[in-house]
Order: sequence, then structure tokens, then C-alpha cells
Amino acid sequence: MKTAAQENVQKTKTYDSEYLLEVKNLKKHFPIKAGVFQRTVGHVKAVDGVDMMVKQGETLGIVGESGCGKSTAGRTIIRLYEPTDGSILFKGKDISHLSEKHMRTTVRKDIQMIFQDPYASMNPRKTLKAILSEPYITHNMYSKKEREERMEDLLDKVGFNPSFINRYPHEFSGGQRQRVGIARALALNPDLIIADESVSALDVSIQAQIINLMKDLQDEFGLTYIFISHDLSVVRHISDRVGVMYLGKMMELASKNSLFSEPLHPYTQALLSAVPVPRKKGVARRERIVLQGELPSPANPPKGCVFHTRCPMAKDICRQAVPEFKEIKKEHFVACHLY
Repeated sequence: MKTAAQENVQKTKTYDSEYLLEVKNLKKHFPIKAGVFQRTVGHVKAVDGVDMMVKQGETLGIVGESGCGKSTAGRTIIRLYEPTDGSILFKGKDISHLSEKHMRTTVRKDIQMIFQDPYASMNPRKTLKAILSEPYITHNMYSKKEREERMEDLLDKVGFNPSFINRYPHEFSGGQRQRVGIARALALNPDLIIADESVSALDVSIQAQIINLMKDLQDEFGLTYIFISHDLSVVRHISDRVGVMYLGKMMELASKNSLFSEPLHPYTQALLSAVPVPRKKGVARRERIVLQGELPSPANPPKGCVFHTRCPMAKDICRQAVPEFKEIKKEHFVACHLY
């Protein structure tokens, strides 16, 4: 029987675009209910017009402050949340309006998710064997013997002893549970994995182990990642390209080297200035950019550029018109009136 890695390598490109995933003007607005009759009185604009592109085999990191909408964007892409507007093109096919039945039969196997809290995403009454076999049973894949062989192979890939197969989630440490989450995401040989804050709850030493494991698996299986995190150092280590979100919008999207060496958007500049850097003799200390004011409410975002209330370079046009998300340099996109 072929291993999961061999099956993934044999997958061929069957779409015309250079991107595996293209997200255009994606919106997710949550209704605000009030009164006895629970009428809708407003909307929380968690994701409000996001554009992004992901190439086959790369890692796109998404960063931003807590509440910027990065996790909601990830869950909307995989259709755990239904999009309010916009399109999600996966392998050239628009999946934003597919029925749940079609999603389950044609898309779910190819897009999987690793959640922030692996314990909350597992059934505490099920053993590791039941957790890992569930995807195969749901999609009616392989015989019982083949499932067991594939589960052993998966456990080996994530560094587990096969004897762990009958343990329950509470018998694992945090890092081990995240390895279970990775193994479960790999079970169906997906093309795209969305990792939502997958290492934020772990110790630094365990974070390094999980990140290195994910990079090794990406090389072996030819995986594509969307890596969502608020930790810039982790994103810089694992990503090929990085997108910066603020208040439901994508502010900047560029290659890792371009974004960290020459950030163009004022918000990205402020974000990177807060990263601690070891001081070197003869090298001037980086100037810290301190943003004034509080993060606006996504239920009532500012008009024009959503960042203008805290931007030290804001002009009159920033308060009136929404900036276009456009390519300023080669594959370096920015939503700012300064360019």
C-alpha cells in the first residue's frame, strides 16, 4: 500500500492559475442582535474585503493584533463560517457558494485545519485511534487493515510511539496534543492546511519542535500552509510570504524578506518596530513607533482607511476614501494612499 507521502507527491496540478488559493474581497460580518425580538441592529465586520493569494507548496503567514480578523478569515476560507461576500477560488474553482454536501465530498479532503486549542477540538471520550480513523470513516476510505497501517504511518511521521494509539486526549501534554492535531489534518492527504495559532499556547522549546515538524512534513508531503499567528518571529521563521491584517482588512502582503527588510505600510512599520532586536555594537537602535489611541471597534470601523485614526502619516484623503490594495513593487501589495 502507498504511504500518504507517496500519494501526495503523485498529485498533479489540474488548475490554470499560478495560485492554489485566491481570495478576493472576502467579507464575514456577524449580526448584532438586540431587543425582545432579537432584531439585527448592526454588524461586526470581522473580515471586511480581504484579498490574498497562496501558491502551491508555499507558506503564507498572516499576522496582526488580536481581534484583527485573521482567525475568522482562516475559518471562512475553509467554510467553517459562511462568507458574507467575496469569492474563494481553490484550484481555480469557486468554493464560496458550494453546498455543505459538495464541500464534504469534493473540498474537505483537500483543505484541513489545525486549531489553536487541540484539546478543545478533540472529543475527550475518544481514543487517539478513534480520532485518527474518523476522517477515513467519514469519507469511506480504505479497509480496516489499511486504516490501521496508515494510522501507524501517521503516528510515525509526527514522532509518536504506536503504543499511544489507545490513549485519550487528557493523557497527552499540550505539545503531544498538537501533534495529534497535525496527524489528523494530514490523514486525508490535503493540499492546503490552515494552521490557526497552532503554537501560541505552547512553551517556546515545544514551539520550535512543532514548527520544525511542520516544515519537515511540508517538504515530505508537498503541503501548502496558511500560518496564522501574532508572533512575528515564528511567522518570519516558517513563512515564504507574509500578510498583515488590521481591523478586518489586509494592509500589506509581500515576500518575507521584502516585508521584514522594507515594510511600506505605516501599520507594518509600527508592528515590526515593536519586535525586540539584540543590540549590536556600532549599530543604531531601531526607533520604536508607538501608535496612539485604541483599536476601533469592528462594529463601527472608521470611514476611509481603517488605520487613519492611529496613523502618524494620515492625510485628508485617508479619512475619506478606502485605499486600493495594489501591487507597489513586484509581488509587494499595499493598501495605503501614500503609494
